Amino acid sequence: MPNGADTHCPYCALQCAMTLTPATSVAGAAPAPTAEPATPAAPLEVSGRDFPTNRGGLCRKGWTSASLLRHNGRVTEPMLKGSDGVHQPISWDQALMLITAAVKDTQQQYGNDAVGVFGGGGLTNEKAYLLGKFARLALRTSRIDYNGRFCMSSAAAAGNRAFGVDRGLPFPVTDLDSASVILMLGSNVAETMPPFVQHLQGARDAGGLIVVDPRRSATAAFTSDGGGLHLQPTPGTDLALLLGISHVVVHEGLVDAGYVAERTSGYAAVVRSLNAFWPERVQSITGVPANLIRETARRLAQGARAGGSYILSGRGVEQHVDGTDTATAAINLSLLLGLPGSARSGYGTLTGQGNGQGGREHGQKADQLPGYRKITDPAARAHVANVWGVDESLIPGPGLPAVELLRSLGQPDGVRCLFVHGANVVVSAPDTNAVTQGLRSLDFLVVCDFFMSETAAEADLVLPVTQWAEEEGTLTNLEGRVIRRRRALTPPPGVRSELWLMARLAEMFEAPSTFSDDPETVFEELRLASAGGLADYSGIDYAMLDRGEAAYWPYPVGSTGTPRLFADGFAHADGRAVMVPVTPSKRAVRSFADDSLALATGRLLEHYQSGAQTRRVSELLAAQPQARLLIHPGTAAARGISDGDYATVSNERGEVVCRAELSTAIRPDTVFLPFHFPGQENANRLTESATDPISGMPEFKTSMVWVRRAVSTQEHASYTIPAGTRLPVHVKEAS
Repeated sequence: MPNGADTHCPYCALQCAMTLTPATSVAGAAPAPTAEPATPAAPLEVSGRDFPTNRGGLCRKGWTSASLLRHNGRVTEPMLKGSDGVHQPISWDQALMLITAAVKDTQQQYGNDAVGVFGGGGLTNEKAYLLGKFARLALRTSRIDYNGRFCMSSAAAAGNRAFGVDRGLPFPVTDLDSASVILMLGSNVAETMPPFVQHLQGARDAGGLIVVDPRRSATAAFTSDGGGLHLQPTPGTDLALLLGISHVVVHEGLVDAGYVAERTSGYAAVVRSLNAFWPERVQSITGVPANLIRETARRLAQGARAGGSYILSGRGVEQHVDGTDTATAAINLSLLLGLPGSARSGYGTLTGQGNGQGGREHGQKADQLPGYRKITDPAARAHVANVWGVDESLIPGPGLPAVELLRSLGQPDGVRCLFVHGANVVVSAPDTNAVTQGLRSLDFLVVCDFFMSETAAEADLVLPVTQWAEEEGTLTNLEGRVIRRRRALTPPPGVRSELWLMARLAEMFEAPSTFSDDPETVFEELRLASAGGLADYSGIDYAMLDRGEAAYWPYPVGSTGTPRLFADGFAHADGRAVMVPVTPSKRAVRSFADDSLALATGRLLEHYQSGAQTRRVSELLAAQPQARLLIHPGTAAARGISDGDYATVSNERGEVVCRAELSTAIRPDTVFLPFHFPGQENANRLTESATDPISGMPEFKTSMVWVRRAVSTQEHASYTIPAGTRLPVHVKEAS
């Protein structure tokens, strides 16, 4: 076993630095409160390491991350589902032959695009890059997208439209330390990435932390005792709120006129679009008092002139059918104030997944090629084809964004054979009942994972792959900084890297080009493929990262990288940022009838994404063993619900049964559910697959639901789907 390593946390995009060393004891641990066997002690010990994002600190998830490396529930050999619905181990040779036969059979019957790939925002840059290449050259399909479509797509679309480029934070996170005002839009960093909170302390000390959230979240609580302001809008009205703040900036003469004239276009149209959003009207739409709307605008302007102002957006304002326009409204506000590219101010969006930034830059997205190139751009296609050594015509055109891809599963002209890498769509996708039905209608489903997740349980074939501490590679954190993942542990026998899997399958499919299973070799090719693109990594190599050098993209050969974007101009041809007028759609401001409530979903401190990993950590599961419905006491009383009672939450898509937790931290017209739990506690049974027309982002944050007291603790959802036991003919024959 390697003697430990300096690496980074496997969870969120803060990518906190840590050191892994061999554990001094490997005695058995106490049984975890799950149906799985007791978990052995972690083979590695975790210690925080000084790094700008975390400064040595880690959250609970980071401290316990190594406990999963030798978990008894680990999948360590390929598992094939039999006709009885039970997975049984097979050899890798058998697994590869089954995949090859399934793909060839599917494409022969239905065409190349009948095979699809669904990737993940936690894959390393190397795996994300090779997955895009594998889909397009080895599988010859355009049908590839990834779960980052559920996270960053609205912010990315808005950033590209306004700035010509999308990088979550276009400045180092440490720049926030000196800010006097920070506007946090729909982000609860105190629970989603706790070490980030230290970067808000300066603004809080100055009384300038402003948090927009319909819930009195842990982050919103930091505004108390003079720390700032908490604005609690009606769910789905964030766009109107931002227009109201911008209206005050314009009509009180708070615009940075020189900046707007020199560095932007579209100002006049935006001003006209704001006329209908005076504070009192916005108060009637959002429920936020007009005086707080004015105070927010004035504080932001004062901070921009004096101590520095930053506007940061998160999923709470982006995961809507008008998410792109809402993010655009936040960008417009920042441009009116002269924040982006300024020395002491800025605008950014907080990337969530561990490699959510790098994962969307190099080929997993349906419409992109490496280096953040558009797949429809002839020059981009020619460049990448040259690096790959193939004719440009072999690269398929754009595919389908995630929701459309999942909606097509099993359909006559849709995907019939699907590969899933690093995603658990049975829990994390919107309208999961429909997604599960789609998965069960496939001819063949392959899932690469290290646990038997809820999605893996549906698979015909589950392939065991390496975990974070068992692999080499790079990731790109929320600042656009490329960092190194280093191997600290030898993987169990039978476990393979996804790079190895793609390289072997590419050989069996007789794919053009080369497919290496060596991470550094893949990264060297990624450098070439990204050269000249918006996300240019060509000047970065493993040696400089191993020396600890900071590497912010774009980093062309011969440069020193770009820690701060926009200082000299934006990425449009004329160097200006584009201000785009936006207005709330009728759907976005729809009222909820009768006794229905708005459902908001989000994260808990102890869990991450679908919970497939954190629900297997005994300490984290003991702290948060089940989903709880956060509901206002008055709202609960009107429905006969007491604290701790089981409640049924339902709409036309599905039903959830969970315990109620009464709290005045939530608005009376809103309830909150975490999205980490499966089965009858799965919040995404209720969310809808309607999407933003620009970004493809689903409507996660504002679903209409009805809440009632459950008849009994044994009440189950009426929308459960019977487990399927079917297998495609070619798999039955092979087994």
